[in-house]
Amino acid sequence: MLLVAIAIIFLWVMQILLFEPNYIEATMEDSYARVEQNAEELREIDQIDPNSSENPLKFLSKTIIGLVFLTDESGEVLYVYNNGQELEPSSLENHYDWLTAESGTVIEGRELKTVEKFPKNSAIVIGVPTEYQGQPVALLMYNNITQTEALQRLNRHQLLIFSLLLTLVASIVSFVLSKHFSTPIIQIKNTVTDLTKGLLTSKPNVKRQDELGQLSESVSELGEELQRVEVLRKEVIANVSHELRTPLALITGYGEMVRDVTGNNEELRNNNMDLIIREAHRLSEMVDDIMDYSIMQAGYSDLHLETSNLYCLIEASVEYAQGVGYQYDISLDFHSFSKDIPLKMDVMKMSQVLRNLLNNAINHTKSGETITVEIDKLSDRIKISVINPGDDIPEDQMKEIWERYQRVQHQGGHKEGTGIGLAIVSTILTAHQMTYGADSKNGRTSFWFEIPSK
Repeated sequence: MLLVAIAIIFLWVMQILLFEPNYIEATMEDSYARVEQNAEELREIDQIDPNSSENPLKFLSKTIIGLVFLTDESGEVLYVYNNGQELEPSSLENHYDWLTAESGTVIEGRELKTVEKFPKNSAIVIGVPTEYQGQPVALLMYNNITQTEALQRLNRHQLLIFSLLLTLVASIVSFVLSKHFSTPIIQIKNTVTDLTKGLLTSKPNVKRQDELGQLSESVSELGEELQRVEVLRKEVIANVSHELRTPLALITGYGEMVRDVTGNNEELRNNNMDLIIREAHRLSEMVDDIMDYSIMQAGYSDLHLETSNLYCLIEASVEYAQGVGYQYDISLDFHSFSKDIPLKMDVMKMSQVLRNLLNNAINHTKSGETITVEIDKLSDRIKISVINPGDDIPEDQMKEIWERYQRVQHQGGHKEGTGIGLAIVSTILTAHQMTYGADSKNGRTSFWFEIPSK
């Protein structure tokens, strides 16, 4: 609207201060040129013929549609024509004495070219010196510019209508544009307000290809990030509250026992203190696993892929599990089709997968039994299996074992790991886009995952 107002003001200023004065000036210059031309023609005429088409006074008055006077030095009117018709000088009734009075000064060479303002109208007045029949005379022109002023009034009227129409159109366009821009801004503002109130699912849903659309997408991404942070927060709280109860209860219970019962029995005190230390270590591992799992579930953990030897990674994990299994009289048997299996993976997370699977196998293996780890080459993939002997997992629990807090009773009575190992395994393998699963039949339970071979 401001631009339109500036444009309208500019048009009015140009019309009043430039176009109208220039139009009158151009008309006056054109009339002056005509008068000079006819003045030259008059010098060549011996006698003015009122009926001749070559009569310059008649032609000039008809051309300009005005009065043409031919006067002598004293101001006496010799001839007068109006719109091509000759008039009697006496018929003018002294209305133009002020003009004929300028004859002397015009004949002396003073230029007369002006616009005279009257109460009811304006006129262009021009005077040019010339000669007629060897005598100096003045050729005077009086051209009423009432038509010109009427045309200017018409132009102003049309400009006024144009200004009003332009203002109306600009108002409509401004309203449409303001709605076009303000509506998405209000939606984005309301979404931000909802986010500050904790309504993290709120989205502006502004589908545009301009900067407002980009801002809407940024706010939507902000909401998604806040949702992930909220998921992480809830995951941490839920995991900590659920998983830390058992080890904390054990530590508290055995600590009270050391204090109240076995304080003087060195052997029992040492056994209880060993259990407290072991549970404290498991508590620390549990906190680490809970944090890892919560971060991965919230989507904040990126894979750091690098090419490494899968065989060496599994071999190192098996050596770790052999040390753990030794205290429970559990042995491990490792077989592989090759010792050189290059694979692009996140080494730290895949090591976590293997250790969690091995801890799970140890927890479900009775003393004196053997756990088998196999790397098999299939037609188009490599399969890694961790197999432990024991009772079969019920069919209705097979899908639940990968979920948080869903676990089968430890058949071996061992408590290695933190209790959410399989949920972490599932999350990491899914991030690597690897297929995985579990089979349990005929007294053998196999947890496996497969990697496409090149």
